[in-house]
Amino acid sequence: MVEKRKVALVGTGFVGMSMAYALLNQGGINELVLIDVAKEKAIGEAMDLSDGVPCSPARMVIKAGDYADCKDANIVVITAGVPQKPGETRLDLLQTNSKIIKEITQNVVNSGFDGIFVIASNPVDILSYIVQKTSGFPSSRVIGSGTVLDTARLRFLLGEHLQVSSKNIHAYIMGEHGDSSFVPWSKAYVGCKPIVDILKQHGEESDVLDKFHKQVRDEAYEIIERKKSTYYGIGVGLTKIIKAILNNEHEILTISTLLNGEYGKQDIYMGVPAIITNEGVQEILQLDLNKEEQEKFDKSYEILNEMKNGVM
Repeated sequence: MVEKRKVALVGTGFVGMSMAYALLNQGGINELVLIDVAKEKAIGEAMDLSDGVPCSPARMVIKAGDYADCKDANIVVITAGVPQKPGETRLDLLQTNSKIIKEITQNVVNSGFDGIFVIASNPVDILSYIVQKTSGFPSSRVIGSGTVLDTARLRFLLGEHLQVSSKNIHAYIMGEHGDSSFVPWSKAYVGCKPIVDILKQHGEESDVLDKFHKQVRDEAYEIIERKKSTYYGIGVGLTKIIKAILNNEHEILTISTLLNGEYGKQDIYMGVPAIITNEGVQEILQLDLNKEEQEKFDKSYEILNEMKNGVM
């Protein structure tokens, strides 16, 4: 009997469909259900994707559906919500998207769903918190995409600069998926060697690192300015999270998850490195941040906590 590997996607906008297209190309699931208030669009997207199944790595059933289809899904991915507009921060989206996400979550739970939520709607940290509180699910089974995309951007830029594969860059972006994010450079490595030491060998000062973080932080705004929205990077990032769950990979990803004392914080979703398994978040890795890094983490927490208190 074939193992069920079913994903339900709520939201067939650019982000959701970029994820769906990545799943079609990479394989790893055998059923994908598309759910959207724009039902005809969901049907059209399912038809279009299905045309590519003969060229994909394995057979995959793709269909449009409704919330009842979430009942036996392994994972429900939520990408629905109002998109970010030029000049608008992720946190500006909160008031509108929080109402949408609460309704979606309740509809999914009412179906009898008992799997893992993955949330990408922005602002993702606060909306992931809302999904967890609304659903009543254990926090280990409500995962925000967090700083997965930010971290991928950072590793790509560092790899290009140092002429090393990005797969061998071990650096994280932590905190809010947004302007108050930061890089704990004291815990950043190329292979097993500190990045700071490698820069010195290249005759570069450590202050160049701030330029990399600024570039990562501002890239989303630059992309939005040029093409109105970002979706390919996060679509592939969501696919990575999904496959880490379904394949029980025990992979370390910088997802958004509920802190219960880690980094000195309580009752907040923030981007931190965590081990992902087929049961969700197995463990949060608590890095030994230096004083400056902890202060940046504290600042990010304060921003998110203030926003959280404004909607809960």
